Amino acid sequence: MDSAHRTLLYIGAKQNESLLRRLSDGAWLVVPAMSHHTAAKLARAPMAGLLDLTDGIHEDRIARVEQLSRSMLVAWVALVSQETLKWTAVRDVISTHCFGFVTLPTSHERIVNVVGQAIGMEVLRSEMEPPELNDASSSGVIGSSGAMLELHRTIRKVAATDAAVFISGESGTGKELTAQTIHAQSERCNMPFVAVNCGAVAPDLLHSELFGYERGAFTGATQRKIGRVEQAHGGTLFLDEIGDLPHESQVALLRFIQERKIERLGGFESIDVNVRVITATHQDMQAAVAEGRFRPDLFFRLCVLEVREPPLRVRGKDITELAMHALERFKDERDERARKIHGFAPDAIAALHNYGWPGNVRELINRVRRAIALSKGKVITADDLELAEHVSLAPNSLREARASADRRAIEVALFVHKGRVIDAARSLGISRVHLHRLMQEQGIPTRAAIDEAHDSTDPSDYE
Repeated sequence: MDSAHRTLLYIGAKQNESLLRRLSDGAWLVVPAMSHHTAAKLARAPMAGLLDLTDGIHEDRIARVEQLSRSMLVAWVALVSQETLKWTAVRDVISTHCFGFVTLPTSHERIVNVVGQAIGMEVLRSEMEPPELNDASSSGVIGSSGAMLELHRTIRKVAATDAAVFISGESGTGKELTAQTIHAQSERCNMPFVAVNCGAVAPDLLHSELFGYERGAFTGATQRKIGRVEQAHGGTLFLDEIGDLPHESQVALLRFIQERKIERLGGFESIDVNVRVITATHQDMQAAVAEGRFRPDLFFRLCVLEVREPPLRVRGKDITELAMHALERFKDERDERARKIHGFAPDAIAALHNYGWPGNVRELINRVRRAIALSKGKVITADDLELAEHVSLAPNSLREARASADRRAIEVALFVHKGRVIDAARSLGISRVHLHRLMQEQGIPTRAAIDEAHDSTDPSDYE
């Protein structure tokens, strides 16, 4: 390969000749990456990649992206159309594999600039020490399970862009902590991070809370108030429980995202505000859109990139690590008795892993805090955790043990690969047909079944 050129891998349909000429003028050497013979000759230096998603998802292309990303330092940029960007599968690929995306049609100059930024970030990453993913002091996000490693990888990717992020997950999984971590790893890290819980503010007050008001706007408005959106100028605005946003505020938020301007209540001045918007909820937003409770055009703009929080029950060994972390954090040094607690009894460990954790990490922390107060020994027991009935849930036979292990492994693989059965099967080392059969035996729904049950929207709904 010519050392005077930077390498750009290309995966997609027929290449645009005029774009190729522009890239060549910019000292890029474009390599068709679907060819194993050609790609095998590449150096292992950082490089950029173009992934064409304008004609939708092709599993062989995505598999090739994953293969190359495991063996090389590649910063992928997705090419999408206005139509394909509306598809959940396309947004999943972008959030999982890509530095950023470009919506076509656009100028060749724009594509060249984004590709240049992508390889620049990849070079910086290659020169840095890899972060300790299980270091609680580095980000506050604790855990080294497969699901959490995937979450960390996704956080790093979305933090490198400035697109809107939607964090989905069950209640208590730590969505605000993930939003803070994205902000801390982004270029906006030195600017404000402003969080608003849309479900904790009265609906008739939320609009003025977000956008502020002028003196005299209503009875009791004795002075101007700067809204939370304006407070976040230059930084990140995190809207938790976005599903609870009233319709009036949905309209105002949509207008702000489109125009990047706000008007305070009672005011006439348009104010420019530059923020990155991150939203989160435990609700099924596809159902909220389908039922008319949430505007589809707003959801589309908020969910450019999606981050999925893993439920605690699929995090395996992280459960014990989180429990120990909570124990050390909440032992009261002024309480001589509590200070003598130094761990968990075997029955407590068994109960921690047998319990289903409907309240996730928040519930675990609360149970440990309560157990510290209740415990009378040197270790916390299952009784202290109020989980005694979950100690003896061991399988009665080898067959049950294997079935339980199979189910947990399948659930973790499906979560890590966002429900894509073919990718989950590949990671488990079995065929797609075999995985489908195991899922049927275990009563685990396929992604198609979930989508059919919960997603009755059509891409045209987002227009």
